[in-house]
Amino acid sequence: MIQRDFYTEKIIRAMWNGDVKVITGIRRCGKSVLLFDLFYNYLLGQGVTEEQIIRIALDQRRYYKYRNPITLCKYVEKLVQTDTEKQFYLFVDEVQMTQTVTDTENGNIDVTIYDMLNELKAYKNLDVYVTGSNSKGLSSDIATEFRGRATQIHVYPLSFKEYYAFVGGDERKALDSFMLYGGMPRILSMQDDNDKKAYLSILYKELYMKDIVERNKVEREDILNDILDFLASQVGSLTNPTNIANALTSMKKEKVNPATVASYVRYMIDSYLIGMAKRYDVKGKTYFKYPNKYYYADTGLRNARLNYRQYDPGHIMENIIYNELIRREYAVDVGVVTDRSKGQNVQKEIDFVVNAADKKIYIQSAFQMETEQKITSEISSLLLAKDFFKKIVIRMDIPHNYYDENGIYHCNLTDFLLERVDIL
Repeated sequence: MIQRDFYTEKIIRAMWNGDVKVITGIRRCGKSVLLFDLFYNYLLGQGVTEEQIIRIALDQRRYYKYRNPITLCKYVEKLVQTDTEKQFYLFVDEVQMTQTVTDTENGNIDVTIYDMLNELKAYKNLDVYVTGSNSKGLSSDIATEFRGRATQIHVYPLSFKEYYAFVGGDERKALDSFMLYGGMPRILSMQDDNDKKAYLSILYKELYMKDIVERNKVEREDILNDILDFLASQVGSLTNPTNIANALTSMKKEKVNPATVASYVRYMIDSYLIGMAKRYDVKGKTYFKYPNKYYYADTGLRNARLNYRQYDPGHIMENIIYNELIRREYAVDVGVVTDRSKGQNVQKEIDFVVNAADKKIYIQSAFQMETEQKITSEISSLLLAKDFFKKIVIRMDIPHNYYDENGIYHCNLTDFLLERVDIL
């Protein structure tokens, strides 16, 4: 079993804090294992008995009846009231599968899982943990639904550090495999490349697509598929719903509405399949509405989406860096600086503007910088920032890390991903 200490420790720190602990993330990224195995085993190791841990997996048939939140609440209340001196832990897996029901006993009021979990929080001997795979199912504002008493812990597919801790061996070989097949945990149990490809394709067809279509009542599944293909092929490129709609209109020979595209992209973000980085004016300190950049939550899923036909290591590397920065809980934007030299007024891009509390850093992703022209191109936008924040170029083609004459730190990708350097 992969030990995901980063997340386990976050859960441990949140124990008995009075909040419902909400563990979110794309399906099959390891949320259930984290809660039902890793944290469960931790509790047993602390002397908690199995009877004190109430486990309900709503995606399993024997627990379907608890998709009714009133039924679930009554069941849990009965258990925790048996011994008020004991501490109990409630684990609910895939909480978005619950239903809104009518409470006929108390005035025909509609009742949600949030209502029931808020009610259960009144029991001082009960600590509640839930997992969910869709932000729409959990509400876009979890804190509001839980009356300001929720702690969210977002779980991502395996980072390269977690991946490498399991596979070991040659770092570059492991990184090449990670870039191709990504970090969905079950991949590590597979030796055959065809098995990995088949698994990732099945995740798409049988899980993610069905979830998005059914939950959002998507009428044009063909357009949804086309958007996913488009975003997969355009990872690291600026785009917006109008551009996507125009491209699909040309391809499909029918008018595609940008509003439909915008809605479908939001569904993908809600399902945690896609992440979005907004453009930020470094000098003006304002955000642009469009265009934005979109990144896949897992590069293996991105490659599977395109059937491995468009393997672009530069853009995949940028996607991996974005995911790693987000996993570390930094705020990440795409930077925009304006070059006004020589009478120009040209906007240039900084791949990532990273904010961590009171610190800010600028990061360029560069697969290779083999010529002076390429070096100048990559660092020019960093130099245009003209401030004192740290500036980094993450590269694949250097064996050692160093500062250049401009004070820009050149960092090897593997060192960054394995956290051998402190980028702050």
